[in-house]
Amino acid sequence: MTDDLFAAVNMAGDMSNLTDLEKKHLPVIDAPDKVSAGAEFEITIDVGRLLTHPSEPGHSIQWISLKRGNVTLASVHLTPSVKPIVTFKTTLSETTELRAVERCNLHGEWENRKKVLVE
Repeated sequence: MTDDLFAAVNMAGDMSNLTDLEKKHLPVIDAPDKVSAGAEFEITIDVGRLLTHPSEPGHSIQWISLKRGNVTLASVHLTPSVKPIVTFKTTLSETTELRAVERCNLHGEWENRKKVLVE
């Protein structure tokens, strides 16, 4: 993470010792560790699970995207009145590192990753 939160996509520095800013903004990815090739499964992305993120006109999550590498699989735009939790369904054909990226209007973009093994 840089001092300028809008200079790059922010990531947690130390997952075992997160700051309050990181806890509020880190998109938590709920997905199975292992799936069968071609089988549909759910992925939930929850911003603010570790520490509640505001959802108000002056401070909110504007969008959440799910990516496979640099390819966007799904993206949702949010209004300030919506809690930043989304669920997508997808399939994978090979082991993949999923990326969840979100944008806070005051604190920039934040990313988290999860590897899903495909058998």
